[in-house]
Amino acid sequence: MKTKEVKSHRTTRFLIHNITALMAVMLFSCGNPTSVIQQLASDDTLSGVVAYDIVFYRSDSGIVQLELKAPVMVRQGNDSSFLEFPQGFKASIFDKNHRVTSEISADYGVHRDNGKMVEAIGNVVVENLQRGQKLTSEKLYWYQQTKMIYTRSKVRIIMPDKDITGDSLVSSEDFEEYTIYNGQATFEVEEDK
Repeated sequence: MKTKEVKSHRTTRFLIHNITALMAVMLFSCGNPTSVIQQLASDDTLSGVVAYDIVFYRSDSGIVQLELKAPVMVRQGNDSSFLEFPQGFKASIFDKNHRVTSEISADYGVHRDNGKMVEAIGNVVVENLQRGQKLTSEKLYWYQQTKMIYTRSKVRIIMPDKDITGDSLVSSEDFEEYTIYNGQATFEVEEDK
């Protein structure tokens, strides 16, 4: 009976030593201290953030003035002052009764300077829905703090009774007031019968 007890005792000792050694290896094998793991998980080390189907609102005294929608928004690194809309965007501007007065859309957009400026590129369209006016261009800058739009690209303004083209423009964001430079216009004129 002694041989069985000796074998059993050896087996138990063998298991205890192996389990202890395995636990020691597992405990000390992690080469990254907790601070390194926390740093890797923080926002500062992320290469970027992608958000889908975003909706952004700008309001004043609880009244929504603007709604910007985009299928994709990208933030590179930890720089929140640079947001990219690689699949375009559409912004709706509201009056105090929450009716859409104007819309701005483009194939691509960049939101810079902590929301102070949006650069719109490709098939840019600005519409004043109340007046039936539509501006088209390939590029424009929309300064949200001053609520103004600027472009040095060719522009075309289509209205029910005229069509105006020019090489640059300054406008309010709601497209109520604008100045077009080096413009040419085509008017519809009714002939006397």
